[in-house]
Amino acid sequence: MSVRRTLSFTASLAALGVAAVVVNAPASAARADEGMWTFDNFPIQTVNDKYGTRIDQSWLDRVRNAAVRLQGCSASFVSGEGLILTNHHCVISCVQDLSTAQNDYVKNGWMPATREEEKTCPGQTAEVLTDITDVTERVLGAGSGLEGAAFVAARSAEIDAIQKEACGDDRKLTCQVISFYRGGKYALYKFRKYEDVRLAFAPEFQAAFFGGDPDNFNFPRYALDAAFLRAYEDGKPVASPNHLKWNPNAPVDGEVTFVAGNPGSTSRLLTISQLERLRDQQIPITLIQSAELRGRLVEYSTTGEEEKRVALDPIFGLENSFKVYYGQQGALTDPTFMGKKRQEEAELRQRVAADPAVAERIGDPWGDLEKVQVTARDLYLPYRQLEANAGGGSTLYSYARAIVRASKERAKPVAERRAGYADSDIAALGRRLASEAPIPLGVEEIQLSHWMLKTREYLTVDSADVKAMLGAESPEVIAARLVQSRLIDPAYRAQALAMTPEQLAASGDPMIAFVLANDNAAQAIRTQWDAGVNAPTARAAEKVAQARFAVYGDNLYPDATFSLRLSYGQVKGWTYRGVTVPSFTYMGGLYERATGAEPFNASERFVAAQDRINEDVVYDFVSTNDIIGGNSGSPVINAKGEVIGAAFDGNIHSLGGSFGYDGELNRTVSVSTAAVTEALRTVYNQPRLLRELGVRR
Repeated sequence: MSVRRTLSFTASLAALGVAAVVVNAPASAARADEGMWTFDNFPIQTVNDKYGTRIDQSWLDRVRNAAVRLQGCSASFVSGEGLILTNHHCVISCVQDLSTAQNDYVKNGWMPATREEEKTCPGQTAEVLTDITDVTERVLGAGSGLEGAAFVAARSAEIDAIQKEACGDDRKLTCQVISFYRGGKYALYKFRKYEDVRLAFAPEFQAAFFGGDPDNFNFPRYALDAAFLRAYEDGKPVASPNHLKWNPNAPVDGEVTFVAGNPGSTSRLLTISQLERLRDQQIPITLIQSAELRGRLVEYSTTGEEEKRVALDPIFGLENSFKVYYGQQGALTDPTFMGKKRQEEAELRQRVAADPAVAERIGDPWGDLEKVQVTARDLYLPYRQLEANAGGGSTLYSYARAIVRASKERAKPVAERRAGYADSDIAALGRRLASEAPIPLGVEEIQLSHWMLKTREYLTVDSADVKAMLGAESPEVIAARLVQSRLIDPAYRAQALAMTPEQLAASGDPMIAFVLANDNAAQAIRTQWDAGVNAPTARAAEKVAQARFAVYGDNLYPDATFSLRLSYGQVKGWTYRGVTVPSFTYMGGLYERATGAEPFNASERFVAAQDRINEDVVYDFVSTNDIIGGNSGSPVINAKGEVIGAAFDGNIHSLGGSFGYDGELNRTVSVSTAAVTEALRTVYNQPRLLRELGVRR
């Protein structure tokens, strides 16, 4: 489950001073199978020369039109009737939302007999990229002559205007301006959006995540981390002629592989000063808070069966995030790794200095960023606790803050509103607030109390903001009161969104009152962060991007931005410290690994099918493709453009992939379509799905 994009990671990167998306590129030309390439700059000739393939633009277009972006994950159309392949861990929130104490689909799986039984996933959308337009000059021009918070506001307003001009109020479209190369380039990405996405098939959790956290980011793996969604429109399955052909056969060693998906965020050209602050401040704090919150939720999960059920997904996400951050910290504390990063930065700076014209144009953005880190270190804790991580993951808190801020902005003249608060934006917020997904109040109470406890701890009891937040009460008492909010009801959320600030203040709702009381402090620290960190970081990052282009040219892949990318590689194992890890696991190996004790207890369905299953079928496999969080569910594609697997993990060596790629050790872990086919046939008896996938035997 490692490669699901996590919001906490995005927030952490934002705290580096990257206001929107992190967009870096390698310091030199890509090596080995490195790179998450945009579809308008894919190295076709390089791949064809290296692997003897015949990739061309029409091949790229077919793959792009079949690729799907989900909420935090990736996927692909695999039939002409809107069927979408992704990972089980990408739909587990949906499965849990659809579950009840009486019908636990996480535990038992979801396997409808007919399309009519497919259930809508609350809040899920499916987006297909249709157009890419360069808008660099327009965005860069918007901030000309401005500094600080005014610079950030002007850029944001222009980006918002570009998006609205392209998509208007059309609910079938999503328009997003994405920053690439740390501000060196901006592009408008237009997506076709489907808002009715239903769960078509999900195996039981124990089959999808066999081995649990101990096996996460490891290989060999024996996980059926696959699921199917279906996109609907006007109550009917979407016609999807641009889909990938399902290949039920196993891959072979050395086979060329492509991964099309939406990697979330990488930071491969953060400067040394930025990496050091990440290493010394942000990641340690994130690890501490994640570990403490996980412990609280695990304890809560032991108090009853229903508590265990509703806590599963939050714990699942926290365990994954913790391992990601732990791996990143390991990379940043590795002298060899950091030595290489320092060498790369020094080389770039030396080559800039050697060209007087370039040196004059670029200046010293690295020195500028060093100065920014001083400010960022001072502001980070209040920014994190009061703004970036406010609420500690609480859904009710996020709803209340969204409603309060929308109300405040709506009270202003349209021309004076912050970007993202046009009437159409507020209408879109209303649709998100209408989600019927259940909100477990026990989990909410833990998240809120933990966040307030850590805020008091980090900012101290003498902080004016802490005094205003807590008053004379304890975090536990306040949290218990806040979860009694009427925002638990979608109908009330809609009602609240239509209120003025004065009406909200008079509503008497405890969560709304709490947010209103503390939002000014949060907005104030955000303004300070924009002025002291985001704005100067953006200015300096543009100069670093220009330096890279001047020295290395522009044939470079940008850092991940949760935008559609294509990586290339091959099926290949690896050798580390004298131990060779093969490329494949086989379905029979599941039974050898199973001990009967969690998390190595095979699912009951797999146990029952042991004498029927083909134990020689390839289960999971590894390849050299360069991926990161957000690639979860990405189709693994062969040179013919057929889907042969779904990426769901990386090996332990890939955890430093946010900052660099090691072609000898970094591996993508995927579940094979051969295994999914065998499971649908032998374990789950799903002839309907097999027929739709074109499997006739």
